[in-house]
This record gives sequence, structure tokens and C-alpha cells, in this order.
Amino acid sequence: MKILSCHAGYHDSAAAVFDEYRLLAAVQQERLTRKKSDGNGVPFACIDECLAITGISRQDIDVVVVTRGALPWRYYTHFAGGRFVEGKVRQWLGKEKLKSMALELRRSGGTQAEGIFNGRGFLVDLGFGADVKLGFCNHHMSHALPALFYTDWDDALLVTSDGGGDNVQYSHRVFRDGRIETLYGGDEYLLAPTRIDSLGLAYGYATQALGYRINRHEGKLTGLSAYGSPALFDDLAPHFTLHRNGQIESDFESYPAMRRFIFELAEGAAPEDVAASIQKLLEEFMLGSVRRLLELHPVRHLGLAGGVFANVKLNRLLAEHTAAEEVFIFPAMGDEGLAVGGALQFLLKRDGLERWLSERHRLDDVYLGRAYDDSIDAVLCECPGVARVAEEPVKESVALLASGRIGAIYTGRMEFGPRALGARSILASPLDRTINATLNARLGRTEFMPFAPVVAEEDAEAVFEIGPLNRYAGRFMTMTCAVRAAWRDKIPAVIHVDGTARPQIVARHQNPLYFDILELFKAATGLPVLINTSFNVHEEPIVNRPEECLQALVDRRIDFVVTSRGVYAMADEPLDGRRMEPPEHP
Repeated sequence: MKILSCHAGYHDSAAAVFDEYRLLAAVQQERLTRKKSDGNGVPFACIDECLAITGISRQDIDVVVVTRGALPWRYYTHFAGGRFVEGKVRQWLGKEKLKSMALELRRSGGTQAEGIFNGRGFLVDLGFGADVKLGFCNHHMSHALPALFYTDWDDALLVTSDGGGDNVQYSHRVFRDGRIETLYGGDEYLLAPTRIDSLGLAYGYATQALGYRINRHEGKLTGLSAYGSPALFDDLAPHFTLHRNGQIESDFESYPAMRRFIFELAEGAAPEDVAASIQKLLEEFMLGSVRRLLELHPVRHLGLAGGVFANVKLNRLLAEHTAAEEVFIFPAMGDEGLAVGGALQFLLKRDGLERWLSERHRLDDVYLGRAYDDSIDAVLCECPGVARVAEEPVKESVALLASGRIGAIYTGRMEFGPRALGARSILASPLDRTINATLNARLGRTEFMPFAPVVAEEDAEAVFEIGPLNRYAGRFMTMTCAVRAAWRDKIPAVIHVDGTARPQIVARHQNPLYFDILELFKAATGLPVLINTSFNVHEEPIVNRPEECLQALVDRRIDFVVTSRGVYAMADEPLDGRRMEPPEHP
């Protein structure tokens, strides 16, 4: 059975294609539209891209699964009176609105999407035949299931947390004794009064209060928090309550009231103190919640998903200050990951838990987008200003990196999720911390943002505090950990101010070019680590197509590009070991 699953959202829309339990492709809308965190409802471009990647036609698809997210007005069947007239006028004017399925269910007083949605018309407009089934999935269950499916655990606490979906902001589930028990966050809350409890939204409001974009720049506060003091924590914390059952609530009457309070509190405060305060609030209450849940439901493993768990400092705290023996964060932890979870939810409902559990496996990688290995070299070679420096990609790129140059690796299939993991990454030597300022300037990024290291699996434990607790999470760069004392002065460019780093652990079979560059760099310099940061400039998604890679090179954001066939640089920029100055950009 071929399954197309998609998240139709106001942000982070995505699609995925499965052949039974095998995930074949997954793509985020932003990578195709080049609009950071793009939502815009149904991800039509992602659907086309996933089908093209897999070679599966619309006629081959048996099931389409959709989140109860942002769907076009015209497919709803319950509108009447003024709302119907307004919708028709907007549709006629080309200004049709997206409507939240969860919100419309509440307004209609029902819980079945099929009762208010023209599913057949929707499928026809997507180009699918009459025999294709349409299903809807629960937001937080779609977050939770991948955090269990891609493990081999026999028990787990599954916790999700984000700004909200299907009328809740968290979910808690326990897996043990061959069953999954939902403690909080299921469909029974669709029609309940909305709780004002989201730490994810509180963090987002603090992000806005500092002049950044909600649902996009929260990571800036995570980085900035290391430089501040939690001076506002004592004002924030009394508004939140941790209950005996592990649930969190606040005393704000509404989310606008929460937002106003945080904005007023942040006014005149040092940005780094605002960041440190909201980070401490998140850590204190999420750690308290998870601890309480583990006390009530003792299990040995912790699975996390949802946008809150993009916070790598929080994830480390949960790993090291609970009794969990292993922690796994689904790599596409934001709403883009719902496209994967929706298909897994359909399969669970179809087959039952015993069969579903038997199909589980650990993720090797999330290289799930399109590969351009057959065209990247041609695109680079055909640009008049670009020259092929060498046809020995590993040897030449290592020589350039060792001399202080900044390069980008472009190989294989695009990564899925927010992290660049060696398919579309920028690489540099970690030896000199001044590279951070240079690289941030060339990429137009905030100066305080840290960079991450990549390390081979055989060197990971020697350089970082890696063990059974966090090794699996380390494949996907989803958690910080301490850097061992012997290495802190040797790789300063990847160490945070608190002595931690956010490593990616890589094996050769996952990405041979990436691994071989890392291995030869170690042989040449004695350093088993390289800087890995995402191949993008500020406010743009990670590079996807070859033309975007070429543009970064032409703009002098990087010194060279390495592919599986060669190394490329600007012909007028001799690679003599001299580090280039950051280019001027308007």
C-alpha cells in the first residue's frame, strides 16, 4: 500500500510518501518555495516533489492522510449565513482563507472531520482517483508516534509539546506491556475549553518581544540565554502551575494576555536576560513535568517530539536529570514531522499495535529529499565564473579546510527536518574561534549563534560525553552534551560558553563523502571534529537545488563547494590558503 501523508499548516507544511512501513521521501515546503518555515496550507509542491522522488504516480497512491490543520475554505461543508457569503466573496476575489480544521470542528460541535469536509472534492482537486481513501490524523499523536516507531524500546514515556494542535499544547503517553496508553492530549480534548498552558507559546512571545519571528527564531533565544541571567524568572514562574499528574497550566485568562505580560516584562530588560529567563522557565517546568510523569509511570526510555524539543539545551537537561536510560527526539521534531507521524498513525489504526511494533526500526539518517548528484557538477561547471579546483574531492577539500577556508558539501539526498546533517552543510576547521565571527558575517547571521561539530562514531565518546543515553540522538544533532576537558582548547569554535556542544555523530555508510572528509581531516590535523552548520544564509531555508548552491558560491558566502566528483571555487579567487574577508552585502 502506498501512502501519501501531509501536514497542511500555517507554518512548516510538509509531505511524505510511504510504501507500507517504509518511508521513501519527505520534504518541507520551505525547501521548495524558499520561504523560511513556509506553511500556506496544503503543501502542493511537496506532494509533487515526493511523488517525483519516489517515481510513484498519483494513480499508485492508495491512501492520503492529512492533519487537521489549515485547509482551504471551499472544502468545508458546514458554513452558513454570513460566514458562507463571506467565504464565497473571498473565493471569487481570489482571497480565500485557510481554516483550521480543529477550530471548525469545535465551532460545529463535532469531532469527525468527515462530517464537515468535502473529502472527495479535495482529493479530486489534488489529482487523485475515486478509489483513494482519505484519513485525518491527530496532531500530537502524529508527533508522538515517530518518537516510538524509530526505536526498539520495550517501554517509553512519549511527551510532545508545541504551540498547539487539535486544541492541546502537550500530550503524554506511556508505552509498556505491549500497549500505548494516552494520559493526556487525545481527541477527547477537541471540544474541551482551550487551556492557557503553552510554554512553547510563552517562549515564542519572548522571541517576539526581542524583535524576532515567532515559530522561526526561538533558537536565537536558546543561544542568547547562555550570556544572560534569569532575572525575570521570579516574575514569570508564579503564573504557571505543575500539577500532580505532570500537567502544566497557567493563570493567564487568554494567550493575548500572556503575550502582553511577557512583552511588558521584557520591555527595558537586557535581551540576554529575557532569553535566560524564558529558557529557565521552560527547563524548570518541562523537567518537573517529565519527572512527575516518570514517577507515576516508571519506564526506562523517553521519546520527545514537537517544536519545543528543538531546544537542544532542554533536551540535554531531560536526558541527564531524569531516570531515562535513553532519550530520542524525532529529528523532524517540528510540525514538518507530522507528515511522517500521520502515516504511522494510519498504519497503527489499520494493523493494530502488535503488527505496528514488529515493523519498528532505528533511523540511520533522514536523507529523504531529492538527490541532485547527476546535475550539481554540471550547474557549477557551466557558470563562467566558477572553476573546478580539483577532481579529488576529499583530498583537496581537506587541504582547504586545514588552511582555514570555508567550504560547503553538496551530496546525496536533501535532509528532512531543521538540521543540516552533511548533505547540505557548511564545513570549517574548529581550531580557531575567530572563524565563528567570519562565518556568521558571511552568512548574515547573529553573531552570538554557536556552531555544531560533526564527529565520527568511533571518536564521539573520546571527545564528547556520549553514551547509551544520548548516542542515538547524537546522529541527528538534537541534544547538547559536555565536551571532555582534554578537547576544550583544541576545538574552541564548536564549544558553547557553558562548555557544551551539539554534535552530530556520523558513520561512513550514512554519507561516505562526508565521513571521508572528516577522517582525512583528522589524519591531517589531529582534530577528529569539523564545524557543521547549515548551508544557508540568514532568513533563508537550507540550500536544496544546485542553483541555490551555485548562488552561495557566487555571492562568496563560502570559498568552495565539494561534491562527490570535485571541488569548485570562484575562478578569480585563488585558493592559496589565505582566508577571505567577509563580502559586502546590502
